[in-house]
Amino acid sequence: MKKLVVILMSAVMMASVAAAQCAGMKMGSDTAKSASPAGSFKANYFEALDHLEKETVALAEAAPQEKYSWRPGEGVRSVGEVFMHMAGGNYSYARMMGAAIPSDINPREFEKSATDKAKTVDTLKKSFAFLRQTVQNLSDADMAKAIKIYGKDSNVADAMLISVTHQSEHLGQSIAYARDIGVVPPWTAERQAQQAKTADKK
Repeated sequence: MKKLVVILMSAVMMASVAAAQCAGMKMGSDTAKSASPAGSFKANYFEALDHLEKETVALAEAAPQEKYSWRPGEGVRSVGEVFMHMAGGNYSYARMMGAAIPSDINPREFEKSATDKAKTVDTLKKSFAFLRQTVQNLSDADMAKAIKIYGKDSNVADAMLISVTHQSEHLGQSIAYARDIGVVPPWTAERQAQQAKTADKK
């Protein structure tokens, strides 16, 4: 129950800035200044990030290799490209937070190999691990550090929050894609199986 409350709190926080993030706008540094980006903020961040990673990777693993090139329309990202875009986002936001991306990793090139399921899943996992380690290494002072986000004055705590709003947006997109290609989200399939099992016992 406690975990659910934390996730719901994080979801409300994410929803409040989603529109600004999509438009490339500042989240609102005044808000960040009034709420200390320490302790519970960081804990809530990891709760949200863990949830997003679990479901994103599960979808990437459930999508068939032959469906990775499927796209809902011309000019729209394919199944694999959305996952690689999410991986690239993890590295990009980590960079905003002050991390140095390894020289052998180029997020701008990720989508070019988005038809390779195994590589895509591996890239996703590594990107989440990199972002998580980046945030783990941040001190309270680091999170309050002033930075530019999309050309606007902001701080590292804002970048943290926007990083999960970005992933939340594209997780929703990936769920819609999964339904279109005939893939039931694994957590939904698990719940349905449990419900069926419970019904059989009655």
